[in-house]
Amino acid sequence: MRLIPSFKRIAVKNIFFAASLASSITLVILIFFFFNYTKNAKSQIALLTTQKQSAENTLEVIQKELKFLKSQDQFVYNKRLQEEIDNIQKTYKKGVGSYEKLLSLKDDQKTEKFDELFTDAIVLLSKRNYASSEATLEDLNKQIDEQKQKIASQFVIPQNVPINNAPPASGFSRQQVKTEIGTFLVDIISSDLNSTRVIVDTASESDCRDNCPVLSLSEYVSRNNAYAGVNGSYFCPSSYPSCAGKTNSFDTLLMNKNKVYFNSDNNKYSTIPLIYFSGNTAGIRGQSLEWGRDTGVDAVIANQGLLLSGGNIAFGGDGDPKKGSKGARSFVGNKGSMAYIGVVHNATVAEAAHALKALGLENALNLDDGGSTALWYSGYKVGPGRNIPNAVLFVRK
Repeated sequence: MRLIPSFKRIAVKNIFFAASLASSITLVILIFFFFNYTKNAKSQIALLTTQKQSAENTLEVIQKELKFLKSQDQFVYNKRLQEEIDNIQKTYKKGVGSYEKLLSLKDDQKTEKFDELFTDAIVLLSKRNYASSEATLEDLNKQIDEQKQKIASQFVIPQNVPINNAPPASGFSRQQVKTEIGTFLVDIISSDLNSTRVIVDTASESDCRDNCPVLSLSEYVSRNNAYAGVNGSYFCPSSYPSCAGKTNSFDTLLMNKNKVYFNSDNNKYSTIPLIYFSGNTAGIRGQSLEWGRDTGVDAVIANQGLLLSGGNIAFGGDGDPKKGSKGARSFVGNKGSMAYIGVVHNATVAEAAHALKALGLENALNLDDGGSTALWYSGYKVGPGRNIPNAVLFVRK
């Protein structure tokens, strides 16, 4: 009978022991998790603290930059930047123009002193000394113009060249032509269209915008079995910096010997004059837009400017300094069934018109000049000049 209470006491004791043990284990687990949580929390706090410091540093930098920007007058800054760009473009453009004038002068004489002056201008430009560079280029241009005028004033027509105001009946002639504004040396080739066909030959077979093929005038003469020829229309020589992206190209209307029209699309509304040859006749159009795309003719070539129309002077000057300076002026023209090609020496384009009127031509068109000038008749009479994209030729029928 007494064993039962004793068993109960033991059972109760065990229960309390178990409960106590469970509480201890729970406490240990809680302490473990607490310490781990605290450790992780500290890591998180440390990371957040680092990120906060980084953000504050970044914010400080942004605030400083914002403060700097607020202290700047952006309108003034942009204006100064635009002025610098304008100075670069303006001085560069003037430099290109001076260089091309220098190239033109090289056709006539040595240019060492001008080369040095041009180099000085480029050095100043590289140092962003725009004012001094521009002033040097202005001085260079002035000296080049003065030198060209000096060359023109020193030009003397040889005494053995006859004075004759009539073109030759056929073939080549070098003669002095007297006009109301002076006497000019003229090389001229005459041919009867009843026995001669005028053609225009091109180095390219079709339109060409850049890196276009070119040939010498003698090559054009040879490959067409021609007996005479002259350089053709204005074009962009590869030696000119302003011709980058359009080297050896020309943009005026032309029909070559194969009846292919060049630059037709961009001459639908062109005011550039042209001359054409068909059978034993020739004629002019004051503007290319007046001309269709007739392939029944022998040749069509447009260029600036129209010298003579119906025996009257059609060009008196247009303000272009290149046309207004003295030089060798190539031309193509006609009177009735007679065709003419040649060069008027030491003349402006307007003066060339006077010389051709004095010779009695009916229509005449100015062609390219300067370093392109070339005239062929049993060899070069003028030139050879630079290689060219097209040429006007006389061939036997």
